[in-house]
Amino acid sequence: MSMATAAETDPAPFEDAMVPVPARVTGRTEEAPGVVTLTLEAPPDWAGFVPGQFNMLGLMGVGEVPISFSGDPADAGRIVHTIRAAGPVSSALAALEPGAWLMLRGPYGKGWPIDLSEGRDVIVAAGGLGLAPLRPTLYTLLAGGGRFGRVTLLYGTRSPGDILYGAEHDRLRAGMAVHVTVDHAEPGWRGNVGVVTKLFDRAEFDPARTTAFICGPEVMMRFAATGLVDRGTEPASVFVSMERNMACGIGLCGHCQLGPHFICRDGPVFDWREMRPAMAVKEL
Repeated sequence: MSMATAAETDPAPFEDAMVPVPARVTGRTEEAPGVVTLTLEAPPDWAGFVPGQFNMLGLMGVGEVPISFSGDPADAGRIVHTIRAAGPVSSALAALEPGAWLMLRGPYGKGWPIDLSEGRDVIVAAGGLGLAPLRPTLYTLLAGGGRFGRVTLLYGTRSPGDILYGAEHDRLRAGMAVHVTVDHAEPGWRGNVGVVTKLFDRAEFDPARTTAFICGPEVMMRFAATGLVDRGTEPASVFVSMERNMACGIGLCGHCQLGPHFICRDGPVFDWREMRPAMAVKEL
């Protein structure tokens, strides 16, 4: 099977979607306090992924969790995941060192519809760890040359020490506008302070000809999507990535059901027409 990049159709999971395969850790990078990026050697017959999809990663006797891809979809031999140590499984995964093995299932879900952005301005808005699922999209946009209009990354996080992939920002700036803001400044920080939506005024884009990809805390996505629609972007051109407690990855167990949708199967990427009603409810 050949390595797929950001294709029009999502690569299918392995033939038996519920059977994990072993994958070896080949690299580990500490990105921020409690956040690490693991690089895995791709298993045999790995078919690639679409930006926005996820794998189920696990350890025998510990459990498994859904983790979005955060690497370059054009890199045929490596699988990259950025993990926050938040619970027993994610903490155990984040502690793995090169040479260790984990179990992998996937890829699952529907990714970002990057092809719909051709000839249009693109806004990529990320909050905190939400930059990780958008990183493959940034790689794809960067490699797209003249396929897209003006591309802008708007990224917000808690503090300068929590900024992800900081060493890559200069590379991104070679092909797009990059604006970063923090909730709380620290001594020496000379950048923006405030929420991500305050960065909209710094971005150059034509709202009526813009596609937006948004990932972060739900409150951030709600305000960002609403702000773009208020500026004239069509709700069908605004996409958000949802996060729920996914257990099977194929829509069977029901853990990730949100209204009529199963996030693992029907998402995790949805357009704002679909998600706006659900995200207007206080608790789901």
